[in-house]
Amino acid sequence: MSKYVDVDGIRLHLGHPDQTSGDWIGQRDVLKQLLACWLVVDQADLPLTPRLVGFPGIGKTSLAIAGARALNRDLYIYQCTADTRPEDLLVTPVLAESGKIQYQASSLVTAMIQGGVCVLDEGNRMNEKSWASLAPLLDHRRYVESIVAGITISAHPDFRCAITMNDDDSTYEIPDYILSRLQPTLPLGAPSREDELAILKYHLPFSDEEMLNLTVEFLQQSHELKLDFSTRDGINVLRFALKQLAAGSDHPLSKDEAWQQSLEMCLGEDAMDLQSLAERKRQSLGGNVLPMGLGDFFFDPNHPLHPDHDPDEEDEDFDDEI
Repeated sequence: MSKYVDVDGIRLHLGHPDQTSGDWIGQRDVLKQLLACWLVVDQADLPLTPRLVGFPGIGKTSLAIAGARALNRDLYIYQCTADTRPEDLLVTPVLAESGKIQYQASSLVTAMIQGGVCVLDEGNRMNEKSWASLAPLLDHRRYVESIVAGITISAHPDFRCAITMNDDDSTYEIPDYILSRLQPTLPLGAPSREDELAILKYHLPFSDEEMLNLTVEFLQQSHELKLDFSTRDGINVLRFALKQLAAGSDHPLSKDEAWQQSLEMCLGEDAMDLQSLAERKRQSLGGNVLPMGLGDFFFDPNHPLHPDHDPDEEDEDFDDEI
């Protein structure tokens, strides 16, 4: 049954909390830092809204979930997208069974009212207009204004928030006035071998040691080479490999064959040779290739009119010929 509250004469129907479990394995320091952000040390103090930054699949959302569970608060997750509108973030009018307009509070607003924890997942996929609607919530004012419902909604003192952001190029650039409200930045690095193995065992306790080790070795080599294959990728590779083995009664595969096939089908052919992939990535980012100037587009490097042409070298070559 839907819960609701009345705000300035407007009835808001609330969302439901997320029930995802919140175990966090390894990197205890970053969990402590997240909980420190949410701590209030004085009546005049306010909680911080940190950014959890890292490449996709590294565990940013899991960290935020673990933080909410550690506080024993209800958790609400809002998935941000490029077409998220301010009314999506706050209050959305919907048509009720009675045929009348009903105001539905988002997971964010529900967390504000209930004193829960809200995770804005992949926040840097949102446009500036949506971020602007959250500006008063993220500073000392701690409220939002719903234009659709015509009300101002204040946050409960226990309300906490965190933003996850992918460290990639497929995102919006967040304006400075918003970034100044989203501090500090808590970066998530790749887990150690021991932690990564523990994470795989947690998610796939039915896997055997041989295939677990194949997956961990692949992931650790990827991390060393600065490639963006994540623990989530490893879980998917291992899960599909196990499914292939279970389904392969007609044409049985060895564990190594099943794992190799799964690797290629989940992550692509490039993942089969990490060294080559890392080298191509390095070259695409600049590597040892010399930058081209305008002269390179118009003249051969040995042409007398090329800006870098050295006439003395030409004279030496001519002397050698003589």
